Formats: sequence, C-alpha cells, structure tokens
Amino acid sequence: MREHIAVTTTDHVATIVIDRPPHNHVNAALIGALADVLEELDGDMACRTIVLATAGRVFCGGADLTGDKPLANEEGESETPALYRNAVRLFAAKKPIVAAVQGAAVGAGLGLALIADFRVAAPEARFSANFVTLGFHAGFGITHTLPRVVGEQKASLMLLTGRRVKGEEALAFGLVDEIAPLDGLRAEAETLAREIAANAPLGVQATRATLRGDLAQAVAKRTDHERAQQDILMATADFREGIRAVGERRPGRFVGA
Repeated sequence: MREHIAVTTTDHVATIVIDRPPHNHVNAALIGALADVLEELDGDMACRTIVLATAGRVFCGGADLTGDKPLANEEGESETPALYRNAVRLFAAKKPIVAAVQGAAVGAGLGLALIADFRVAAPEARFSANFVTLGFHAGFGITHTLPRVVGEQKASLMLLTGRRVKGEEALAFGLVDEIAPLDGLRAEAETLAREIAANAPLGVQATRATLRGDLAQAVAKRTDHERAQQDILMATADFREGIRAVGERRPGRFVGA
C-alpha cells in the first residue's frame, strides 16, 4: 500500500498525501504503511510538523464494507485486529499533525482525521461516525478520541445518531480548528503546520507528549473493547441489513436481532 502514499518535505513541514481512489478506503495494509511513514518522519530531523491530506473529493470513506465478508482479507480472515494495531501506531507518532479535510470523513475516516492534533476543513467537509446506521459498534478508537476532542455530549450525539456534521457545524463542535476554502485548504493547513514548525522542535514535541499523555495506550485498550463488540454485532441480521441499506441508499429496516 506504500504506493498510495506520497511524502514531500518543505520548510520543515512534511506533507503526506494518501491517494487510493475513489474513496481512499482504509485497510490494515494502508494504515500500516501510513504508520511506517510517520515512524520514519519521527526520525527525520528535517521534519518538524506533518500535514495529512488525501487526494480526490473524499477525505476517507472509512473501511470498505462491500462484499460478502466485510473487513476480511483475501483468505476470509478478519483484518480488524491488524487494522487496529496499526491505528495505535498512528497515535504513537511523535510529531504534530495537521489534517486537511476536503470532503467526507466517514467511520474509520473520521478516526483517521482524529489522529491529528488539528483539523483544517473545507465547508464541503462532512464528518460522520456512521457505525450505528450500519448496525454495529464504533471502532478505530473513536469512542475514546472523539469525546476527547468535542466532549462527551457532542460525541454521544454523533455516535448515537450517525448524522453527518458539516464543516461549519464541526467548527462549532470543536472538531475542526479552522475553515478554509476548498481551493486553498492544503495551503491553509501547511500555514498552520509552518507556524508550529517555527518553534523549537524539542520543546514542541515535549509539550505535545505531555498534552497527549497516554493516548496511544488508551486507544489500544479501547480498540480491544470496540473490536469485541464489533465481532458480536457483525454476526447479527441488523448488521447485514445495515450494509444492504447503505449500498441501496435507503434507511435501514432494523429488527434488533
């Protein structure tokens, strides 16, 4: 999956662009490749801050849940354990990250946006923790990371309704730090990243480590719980109906079984 990730560094800012058309869906291999890149940048003295961006209209459509065995590899084995192990590696990265969100950040795509310290979004951005509309439990550590950013009440609203939160509303929620026009989004994210990079790098990294505390360990613990709940719920009729409903662009007809 490394071929889907490009990295350029200018003025101490590394810009990572994920390009996996059409929806930048994530899987264990892509998240592992991204974690490898972040770990390499941790050891690169030329990099002080990171911009995380994606190509196309969609920031990240989450995991690809199409097919007879969603979240499974070619051998039919669940990819979720490896996906979440690699997700924890993202949260362990040492350098500040600014995400540039141009469109939909859905499910695990929202989780990907939440690895960043800051999010700059276009008005066209949409954030959705849509797991309940699919009939299963949130993952990617979102039940820990989303309340940490927007508070318990707003996180509950997003997680229990599955609603899409638009860019301006996300700014009011505190989920987004800045709004920028779509055609200037990447530049605005890089401006914020350069503002951080202008400071003493060791001081920035030490302060960030203090602010984030045991975030990676907390995400690891929470993903263990999330995965157990997902495994239970993915065996239900409601989950199968949720996948069909999303594919057919209609509300789900859930029965609680």
